[in-house]
Amino acid sequence: MPDVMSAGGSIQAGVAVVGAGFAGISAARELNAAGRDVVVLEARDRLGGRAWSRPIGDGKVVDLGCEFHGQDNSVSAQTARSLGIGSCKVYDTGYKLLDDSGRLRRWTGSAPMIGAVATLDLGQAVLRLERMRREVPQEAPWTAPHATRWDNETIWSWAQRNVHTVKGRKLFRLLIEGGLATSAAEVSVLHVLNYSNGTGGFRATTTVTGGTLENRFAGGAQAVALRLADPIAERAYTGAVVRRIEQRSDRVLVSGPGFEVTARRAIVAVPVPLSGRIEYDPPQPGHRDQLTQRMGFGSAIKYLVIYDEPFWRRQGLSGMVISWDGLVRAVLDGSTPDGSPGVLTVFVTGPAARAMGRRPAPERREAVLGELVRFFGAAAGKPDELIEQNWMEEPFTRGCYHAYAPPGLYTQFGSALTEPFGRVHWAGAETVPVEFGSMSGAIYSGRRAAAEVLHADDPDRAGTRTPGTTEAPAMEVQA
Repeated sequence: MPDVMSAGGSIQAGVAVVGAGFAGISAARELNAAGRDVVVLEARDRLGGRAWSRPIGDGKVVDLGCEFHGQDNSVSAQTARSLGIGSCKVYDTGYKLLDDSGRLRRWTGSAPMIGAVATLDLGQAVLRLERMRREVPQEAPWTAPHATRWDNETIWSWAQRNVHTVKGRKLFRLLIEGGLATSAAEVSVLHVLNYSNGTGGFRATTTVTGGTLENRFAGGAQAVALRLADPIAERAYTGAVVRRIEQRSDRVLVSGPGFEVTARRAIVAVPVPLSGRIEYDPPQPGHRDQLTQRMGFGSAIKYLVIYDEPFWRRQGLSGMVISWDGLVRAVLDGSTPDGSPGVLTVFVTGPAARAMGRRPAPERREAVLGELVRFFGAAAGKPDELIEQNWMEEPFTRGCYHAYAPPGLYTQFGSALTEPFGRVHWAGAETVPVEFGSMSGAIYSGRRAAAEVLHADDPDRAGTRTPGTTEAPAMEVQA
């Protein structure tokens, strides 16, 4: 994994891939397996993008970024198994807590009891969303039968008409802010339907057992990205901040401070909002440029709070907390599989994260520990270590968990997510709606972009495999 400066400033390649998250690495791996000379340009000093694992001793890690892969049949889980990397379950035994305007209520199961009327009220709305999402094609949600109507309304406006109780609305808003890291007033109904299609349903987005939070990778998510990058690691350059992409009749020039890459084609595998910050010559079409101006990024700060042991388990608690009025939106037990050390994973998301991010660091720490003490008692206020990762401040991400589509984006600009621009192709977790915004979506998109490049250079080529499968030779790795 060389630094770009070690290349002497000028690099020749068949394909230049911009970004070394799951999308860029997957695209490069596919192209390398097909015999193409590929170079990867990563602005950070590491590979993995939003997958970033931090060692905490004894060979154990915590994930500062993406962590959960949901069910065993997800694209990322299949990919990890093909690389010899297994999964472990998120701890989900014992009572969960609902912070109901300062009053802590214990609950079990997949959803808290918020009163019979409110529970039934929210349940009927969720069932309605489940019926609606089945009409939305994942790879082209803008073609759904009611796409225009659903894309023209925010999910909060929809909830105000379809969820009638105060507590039902509060829990609904929490599900959006916790799952999408943005306000329910900022995201379209169509986006929520499309996003929940990729998670197995609306409620699954914030559910542990049976939902998207059930599993995580042994050794951390970044370990999967690094293993995936093994075949192309010597051609993956770090410290390569791409500022300009120039297209000529038979090649592209990809450049940044201190380097220039000449290639036949380029794949831009950075988040959609950031792709618009690169200078293009000729300029990218207005349709695509306006897409990048409109797609927003979620707001999230993730905290890993480390203790000698998971003391909350002795209290009969699972470690999961959800809060609709507090600063912290959700807490999970993030302990290593053997329970040592104990880790509470804390999520501050949406409007709460934006407010929190403007506070001084000591205040942020005090606020998070104060909430944990309120949830779990005095022991929670004395961690061995508290790690903060503010993804809004991360210069080559600028938000998390993923981008989202506000009203009007899909139906007016959706096709620009994947439509190539001359010799430039697009990849990234938000460019393909299949398992939108996830590690799986990123892997899928990288494979799709690689197949596009291979087909563009050889139209008679059958392509690689169908994106999303992992049983082809290019992905077979002996454990």
